[in-house]
Formats: sequence, structure tokens, C-alpha cells
Amino acid sequence: MTEPRPAGYHRTLRLGSREWNHGSFGIMAVINRTPDSFFDRGATAEFGAALDAASRAVADGADIVDIGGVKAGPGDEVSAVAEIDRVAGLVAAVRERHPDVVISVDTWRAEVGEVVAQAGADLLNDAWGGVDPRLAMVAAKYRTGLVCAHAGGLPPRTRPHRPGYGDVMREVTAYVTEHAERAVAQGVSQHSILVDPAHDFGKNTWQSLEVTRRLGELADTGWPVLVAVADKDFIGETLGLPVGQRAEGTIATLAVCAWLGARVFRVHDVPAAREALTAVAELAAAWSLDPADGPAARASRGRRQSGSSGR
Repeated sequence: MTEPRPAGYHRTLRLGSREWNHGSFGIMAVINRTPDSFFDRGATAEFGAALDAASRAVADGADIVDIGGVKAGPGDEVSAVAEIDRVAGLVAAVRERHPDVVISVDTWRAEVGEVVAQAGADLLNDAWGGVDPRLAMVAAKYRTGLVCAHAGGLPPRTRPHRPGYGDVMREVTAYVTEHAERAVAQGVSQHSILVDPAHDFGKNTWQSLEVTRRLGELADTGWPVLVAVADKDFIGETLGLPVGQRAEGTIATLAVCAWLGARVFRVHDVPAAREALTAVAELAAAWSLDPADGPAARASRGRRQSGSSGR
């Protein structure tokens, strides 16, 4: 278990050679080696294209590159062997070309995590809520970071059907913090864990919006928060826009999440995200020089004072 912490405490996040304190932001660039990606339709499925995309992301200011070999949504079956074939070599090539960048791999499988950790990955990004409990053991063994997400108990690559929660943010917060504590008990460093509310995973649009509105509650746990909202369906449904026309909605959502305390942001457009987050950081600095009295803390106090249930 983690040590007791004072009110207002936020853990330093350490991944690879990088470090983020409360109030600093990390940009995670998406690199998909999938022919059926919902966003880029396979533009980086080929090895050379994926490696070049990673280099562009680093040049544009990405702190982390997140390499994926399996589409998140339903689609053709991809075995663990095929997933390893797609991602392991790319991890090794990115590590050789960019020794200081943090490399993340988007996987829920322990066998994939084992191979990519050996190839140089710094972070195992499990968006499916720990369906394979061995993944945390792999993270502990190789001293990598781990993402602890909430997917509503869904099996990987399935969509929710009428998901229901008594209080969605309370359930998300309880699940990911318990997941994080279990990972620490298995040997993962408490400074290398991110929690992710996983917008759209096991959630409908209303629930993803509610999670966004109340993200400060998750940040208040002290665990560094990752948000992966870029071009998500909840943004598209809210604005009535298809994939490819959600850039402005994505930036607005990123800014709200940053203001409420998120630490790392998984994005497709690195330069736009960097500009938006720089603006949020400047506004937050002007608001208060004391992070414990910043926007997330004030929002939390406002909820307590008003007696809001968050419904």
C-alpha cells in the first residue's frame, strides 16, 4: 500500500527519464499500427510510416509516444502474436532513434507487455481496466509504468450496451484507485502509475461528459490522471460531428481536463494540444501560485460548499 499523504498531496509522475509534478502537463502522441484505426484509417499501419509519425510527434513536442497494435473497437481478431509483430519492432526502433522519449504501448495483454518492456517500453497503457491481472506483474518486473483505467467491466474491444451507474464518477474513482493500490502491492512504483477514467469505454456520452465535468474529483486522489479524449464519440455526439471534424471539441475538452487537474493527454494533434495546454498552464499560474489553491481545488471546494451530488 502507499504511504499516508496529507490533503492536497499529488504524486510526482516518473516515466523513463521524464518527470511531471502537479501542474505540469505531458503530451502523449498516438501511433497506431492498425489498418482499421477509426481515426487515421491505417495511415501509420506500415512500419516506416509509423516510425516517421513517431519522429514527427517527438519533433512537435510529444513527451510520450503511445504505440498500439490493436484497434480499440470491434473488428478483425488480432492474436497476441500478431500484436507483438506490429508493436515490438517499432518500440525498439523508436527507442534507438529517440533515446529520451517515453515509449508507451497500448495493450491489455501480459504477453505483449513482456515483449515490449524488453524492447524498451516505459509504460504499459491498459485501457481495459486490468482484465489480465498479470500485466501489473510485468510492469513490476521490468520497472515500467502502468495505466489503471475504468472500462466498466467490459471485455476488450466491446462496446457498452445501456451502461448504468448510480454515480459514475464515484464508481470510476473507486475502481481506478483500488486498481492502482493493487498494482503498488504487486511491486509497481507508485510514482509510475497513471489513472484513466477512460472516456467512452463502458460509458455513454452523458456519462463521459459527467466524468469530464467532475474530473477534479479524480485528480484530488493524488494519482496522476491520464485523459484520452481525442476525437472520441462523446465529443462527436455532443457536437453532432463525425470523425475528422472534432478538433475544436477535442481541444476544448483537453483544456477543461487540464484545468481540473489532468496530467497526461493522449492526442492525435500534438502541436494543437501543446498550444492549448501551454495556455491553460499560463492561466493557472496567473490564477494562483499555490497548486493546492488552484482551479481543481477551488472547484472541489465549490462542490462541497454547494452540496452538489454531481448528478
